[in-house]
Amino acid sequence: MPKRFKKILDIYPPKKIEEIPFEKVAGWQKSKLKKGLIFLLFLLIFAGSFSYFKLPRAEILIWPETEILSFKEKIIAQTKIFQLDFSNKIIPARIFEVEEEESQEFPSTGRFLKEEQAKGTIRVFNAYSTSSQVLVQNTRFISAEGKLFRSLERVMIPGGKYEGGKLAPGFLDIKVIAAEAGEDYNISPTTFSIPGFTGTPRYTAIYGKSFSPMEGGFKGEVSQVTKEDLEKAKNFLTDKISAKAEDSLKNKIGQDFVLLETAKKKEILEVQPSVQAGTEANSFNFQAKVKLKAISFKKSDLENFAREFIISQISQEKEIQQESLKINFGSESIDFDSEKIALNLEFSAKVFRKINEQQLKESFKGKSLEEIKIILVDQPSIQRTEIKFWPFWVKRAPGKMEIKLNID
Repeated sequence: MPKRFKKILDIYPPKKIEEIPFEKVAGWQKSKLKKGLIFLLFLLIFAGSFSYFKLPRAEILIWPETEILSFKEKIIAQTKIFQLDFSNKIIPARIFEVEEEESQEFPSTGRFLKEEQAKGTIRVFNAYSTSSQVLVQNTRFISAEGKLFRSLERVMIPGGKYEGGKLAPGFLDIKVIAAEAGEDYNISPTTFSIPGFTGTPRYTAIYGKSFSPMEGGFKGEVSQVTKEDLEKAKNFLTDKISAKAEDSLKNKIGQDFVLLETAKKKEILEVQPSVQAGTEANSFNFQAKVKLKAISFKKSDLENFAREFIISQISQEKEIQQESLKINFGSESIDFDSEKIALNLEFSAKVFRKINEQQLKESFKGKSLEEIKIILVDQPSIQRTEIKFWPFWVKRAPGKMEIKLNID
């Protein structure tokens, strides 16, 4: 009998889409459009109100009449003064000091022919007799190689002694020097004869023998330190250290202080060469130490003095254009003992009549452009003006106003 299968449905059948009438859709669209138009209208009204009440502003540009005042004064920059003394024309000054030292190797440029004679020691034996043998200074000794040496002083060679029936020679070590300069006389240990005894029994019985090489013989050109070498080294090194001290001084003083070239004092504390002129050497060392001292002052103190001086020369109705202040100065004299500088000061600035901006703003409120022009014409010491209202529909000066001074 065939099996029966049950049909299982696990997927829901789609619902039937409800149809919306066209009239209803059209109504919704009209409602949204109406709301959008109302919002836009409200936004335009708000923007217009904001522009009308908040945006209006006025800008009044004023070019006052100016004049340039110039002055020349002598002032003193002095230490131990800590603030501007206007009545006595003194500004504060400070002392700055730095020390720098350095050493450097320099080549020798001198040349000379050096001649040195070889020297050494000879043991002279006396196998001639038991009596002492005198050898005068400069006694000649000939080496087995034929090199001639001479004794440096008068000596007495002890006589021999008999030991076991044989004569044991007496001996003495003496200093000798080569007859000529040169490396050829730097000979190895050898035997020596005395040519002065040639043809006598003493020639073979009194003789010399060396046990170490002869040394020091030389003949040739060598380097030498000259006076000019030392002078050049001194100048070069002190200039180098001075430049280094200059940089150190500028860094120590900083940007706020003025450093005049004439207000610096250099002192060479040490110049020490490692050798003297005439010394044989390929190079030499030179050491130097420099001290740099300066009297300095702040430029701002000069500006404050100049500004205060100009103010003292004008009426209370006038003021200085700060940006126009110009200063030139130079030292007249410098005294490091009293630590002060006498300065020649030249300065100038533009001055103009003060304008009461707040009072003008009050008088401009609600006035038309022409009325403001009339008010400005009545103001003294004004060269020209320019008035701007914004936005374009503004016909009278609003509460928001800006006055700008332009100084030519």
